[in-house]
Amino acid sequence: MLPCVYPAGWAWQWLLKACDNKGMAEEFQNEVLIAPRVVPEPENFKFVRYRQEGEVARLTLDRPEHNLLHEAMLRELSSAFEHVGSQRDVKLVVLDSACKVFCGGIDLGEYTRQRVFQVLDAFEGTFLMMLATGKPLLVVVNGPAVGGGAELAVLGDLVIATPRAKFAQPEITIGVFPPLAATVLPHLIGPKRALEMVLTGEAISAERALEMGLVNRVVPEKDLAATVNAMIKLITAQSGPVLSMAKRAVLEGMGLPLREALHNAMTIFLNELYGLEDSQEGLRAIIEQRKPQWKNR
Repeated sequence: MLPCVYPAGWAWQWLLKACDNKGMAEEFQNEVLIAPRVVPEPENFKFVRYRQEGEVARLTLDRPEHNLLHEAMLRELSSAFEHVGSQRDVKLVVLDSACKVFCGGIDLGEYTRQRVFQVLDAFEGTFLMMLATGKPLLVVVNGPAVGGGAELAVLGDLVIATPRAKFAQPEITIGVFPPLAATVLPHLIGPKRALEMVLTGEAISAERALEMGLVNRVVPEKDLAATVNAMIKLITAQSGPVLSMAKRAVLEGMGLPLREALHNAMTIFLNELYGLEDSQEGLRAIIEQRKPQWKNR
């Protein structure tokens, strides 16, 4: 069991401002910060199926019928990504859904004065853990992805969808806005399109998401499994640490001036990648005209 004490992020700052008095804040502090929250090991998860298949870790959202996110589910998801990050033999993470809906967003029952800071802190922690894991993430969307579910989907490094997929950030229609989407979407699709999604709350089709750059491929439902398996085969054929370094070079360069982004990528290449056995093996394989035999180190 992993003892976890929450929250540590921005949500606690929100709570201090939202509380009517110091006594109320201290009451929440005693309940939330002092009492440890225990997150089960992956094999004991209730809302996220975790399984490792060779070099692939598969995470499946499984809270019927709509995979509504609540604190416990988010803690499990965060713990799953933390666990994946410690598995050296895992090259790729695949996130999908056991339900007809990919994810319906945060459970509205969590939007109470007493609960909202905890669930949003768990939400933030989950996405930070997804980013920190370092393994490439393939997200498979075969149904609506709404609110937090859409944010979860678009954080995938690669997203494969079917025509059944819809993406929406409807938070504005209930008097709030989506913090993560407001931060991430401008980087992915530009500020104009991001503002359109955030300010209107309208859903977009999988085809429109493909045009905008939110997903990589849209395939018929009957071809989904074959397409996903083909992508898994392509990625896991590469060196694990090189995959992680390549992902780092791309993500760390986003938002940097071009010169700084290039310098960062070159630093990773020369100081980290070139010391790997696999980078030398790749060069030898070219010279010897054979397939490289990765040692993943």
